Amino acid sequence: MRREIFRSDPRRALALLARAEVVHLATTTPEGAPVLRALDAAVLEDGVYFHGARAGEKARCLGRPAVVSAVEVVTHVPSWMVHPSHACPASTFYRSVQVHGTIREVTSPAEKARALEALMSRWQPEGRYDPIDPSHPHYAGELRGTLVFTVPFERVDGKDKLGQNRKPEELLAILTGLWERGQPGDAEAIEAVRAACPAIPDPPFLACEGFRLHAALTEEDLPAVEALLAGERGWAGQPRELVAPAHRAASAWVGARAPDGTLVASARAVSDGRRTWVDDVVVAPGCRERGLGERVVALLLDHPAVRRVPSVLMATRDAHGLCAKFGFVDAATRRPGAGASDLVLVRPGAPDRGGQPGS
Repeated sequence: MRREIFRSDPRRALALLARAEVVHLATTTPEGAPVLRALDAAVLEDGVYFHGARAGEKARCLGRPAVVSAVEVVTHVPSWMVHPSHACPASTFYRSVQVHGTIREVTSPAEKARALEALMSRWQPEGRYDPIDPSHPHYAGELRGTLVFTVPFERVDGKDKLGQNRKPEELLAILTGLWERGQPGDAEAIEAVRAACPAIPDPPFLACEGFRLHAALTEEDLPAVEALLAGERGWAGQPRELVAPAHRAASAWVGARAPDGTLVASARAVSDGRRTWVDDVVVAPGCRERGLGERVVALLLDHPAVRRVPSVLMATRDAHGLCAKFGFVDAATRRPGAGASDLVLVRPGAPDRGGQPGS
């Protein structure tokens, strides 16, 4: 790799390969003709596994050196985020991986079954099929007739090109530009850049004394969010297994960490582009009364998926004062007789929809 600052940890690189919907295989035929194929694959602990027909072109490439690759675009950075008129600063931030190895055929029925079962469990996690077992009468013949091959992990090269070569002032301009642009995925791109370039200061929209705000949380944060919400009244009697799908479906999901990295606040919103429902605003008990809840709500309301929506609603029993700071008013004052088990607050100026996000 020409620039070591972009090199990714092999474990992260293989995780990218494992989650890629399609990988690319590059090799040559015995005559030296290039071969490039987009393939479904299973990434196991020792290599990348594919299957194919014995009469196919891939079968002719057995024993040949090969490269398996995948790429994940994080965001496209337009030039204007760095310079008002020069085109040169335009770039693409991405993650990529290349696995180098020699293609070999898998001949053991047990190893073939393991690879094909990994493919099935990846794309059909609900099951509803007989597990692939070489002793199963239905699969024995199929395994003999199916070519399974692998590219072992002889060398793994991962690359995370996320602005590590940029000056701090350029990165701050990019983070601010991404937040202002607010296209789908831009909030997640902001966090990817911050993780890859930890020395850059927080941009103003993420400034928070004593805590680190995040424009987007991830799957890895779900256990901590479940713990934060465990004692909240809004989840009393609700199955905790609903926390994860509710947050995965969020249009915006922000949070904050303590200096030691512990997640101490979270908030999410769901939007259909016409109205937004704010929910699950939570701050760890030991971090309350320090302005953190206000900063997290401000960040959520400023999120592109929320700030561009004319009607924003929130249900709360005990955060009326906090909501009032952002201009929310009691829905009953705008629509007499509006009733709900929780008090519903609506941002002034938004059209009244009866206090319900779907009405």
